[in-house]
Amino acid sequence: MRIGCYSLRTRVVLAPMAGVTDRPFRQLCKRLGAGLAVSEMLTAQLALYGSAKSRRRRDHDGEVEPRIVQIAGGEPGMLAEAARMNVAEGAQIIDINMGCPAKKVCNKAAGSALLQDETLVRQILEAVVSAVDVPVTLKIRSGWDREHKNGIRIAELAQQAGIQAIAVHGRTRADMFAGEAEHETVRAIAAAVKIPVLANGDVDSPEKARAVLESTGAAAVMIGRAAQGRPWIFREINHYLATGDKLPPPNDQEIADIMLEHLDNLYSFYGEFTGVRMARKHLNWYLKTRPENNAVRERLMRVESVCEQQRLLRNLFEHNNIEELAA
Repeated sequence: MRIGCYSLRTRVVLAPMAGVTDRPFRQLCKRLGAGLAVSEMLTAQLALYGSAKSRRRRDHDGEVEPRIVQIAGGEPGMLAEAARMNVAEGAQIIDINMGCPAKKVCNKAAGSALLQDETLVRQILEAVVSAVDVPVTLKIRSGWDREHKNGIRIAELAQQAGIQAIAVHGRTRADMFAGEAEHETVRAIAAAVKIPVLANGDVDSPEKARAVLESTGAAAVMIGRAAQGRPWIFREINHYLATGDKLPPPNDQEIADIMLEHLDNLYSFYGEFTGVRMARKHLNWYLKTRPENNAVRERLMRVESVCEQQRLLRNLFEHNNIEELAA
């Protein structure tokens, strides 16, 4: 699959997720097989770019190329300027968010709220594409609600504006994340446009990835929540697509190594105070499928230091002494 001048190594892409797809997680997922990893959403309001949170979201130091940054907003000029600034800071692909269903985003006439105004959609796409000399992509939902599924029309507008690829989440904005994602709209969009289409929504296994690719004609699948606590899903899907065989799950030692590598990168990126706190949600995701470790997981959620967080995790995997650790 190609996006502009960039050829992706695999057909499996990490979706942008606020508070999740920071640089440490993107790097980890790329190492484990993601062909592309989209940044956390950045506002188009440049006045906010001086905050520590914004600076971290724009930090791509050492990141495997191509570097893709997602921007969000509802005013064409502001989005164009935000695109220019991010390209100047190292973004190699700009992604426009028209898929986020969160109220705090939609209430500002951004994210999936934009799907209600096709004229504004066209203006935004044309403004951003003309503002930068790098590929521009788009992420959408199938429509605003189930009575207004205009994903095909939005995709056609995107192609006309020069968008290089489009990711489609198989739910409407009104659906939020409820129910099961449908991929019929993805299939219709892939048939209607010539640009690559990425299928997003409930792709949570190698078998589901292949089934979605085959049924939709999409160029790639985009993985979101299924990668939380399971970043090795990318290599599992890649192997299955290439061979038809399933990889054995990682053993405890490999899981421990992945988790400790991830934690070390979080500490380096955020510093000890914030790094320990950012690590908590990832530890919760990593351990959620291991109910025998509930007591340890609760303990890990309370520790305040890097040393204690690492010690508990190492002891858990090296000794599996649940009673002692929970004491």
